[in-house]
Amino acid sequence: MIAAPPTATNTVGKNNERTREQWLERVLRSLPAGLRILDAGAGELKYKPFCSHLDYVSQDFAQYDGGGDGTGLQMGSWDCSGLDIVSDITAIPRPDASFDAVLCVEVLEHVPDPVAALRELTRLLRPGGHLIVTAPFCSITHMSPFFFSTGFSRHFYEHWLDRLGIDVEEVFYNGNYFEYLAQELRRLGGVAERFAGCRLDGQDASAVRAVLDLLGRLSAADQGRDRPGPGSAELLAFGLHVRGRKR
Repeated sequence: MIAAPPTATNTVGKNNERTREQWLERVLRSLPAGLRILDAGAGELKYKPFCSHLDYVSQDFAQYDGGGDGTGLQMGSWDCSGLDIVSDITAIPRPDASFDAVLCVEVLEHVPDPVAALRELTRLLRPGGHLIVTAPFCSITHMSPFFFSTGFSRHFYEHWLDRLGIDVEEVFYNGNYFEYLAQELRRLGGVAERFAGCRLDGQDASAVRAVLDLLGRLSAADQGRDRPGPGSAELLAFGLHVRGRKR
């Protein structure tokens, strides 16, 4: 039998953003000081603080306003006023090999042609330069109408990055099958009210808590936590985080 953690401390499904930020901080702070880095699709420059030791340049197309077309999940407000470069991500007006590192966080799902975007980011990297990419493995609609892909698998990166001259050094799975189900279960009340016109009653809420406790136990027991390989994350995860070097 798998012991259940107390409900009050069960954080299953809540760790998507925190895990991504911890990975990004580790990777970015490990880069040698003084490298010139491009943050492509930087939006509100959320990760600039992790690049304080680097020569940081931001880029975005700056067309999203926080409300989008009103469908799916929206940010509510969005401030792109701090950008250095405003352009399409597939046509960034800088010479070849302009950067020692390129960062692209949760952007590829918002690009009509993600392969063209990766090709452009690779063009901007010098040989030996670092490519750092995160994107969903699976996601629901957000920032619509600028939402084109529900996610990208390990095979997408291994196939295309190799063709583009990038050697993959790390593929990190954020979350797992149980964590993802828990994340969406935590949205159930809001989604039910918005799309079904129903509010969860006390019995419904108790059922949700019970399933969250179950998912917490299963996630803690997931084979990917203490054995080689991603475990259930191979089936489903929040996202993949990828590091590579240009040949």
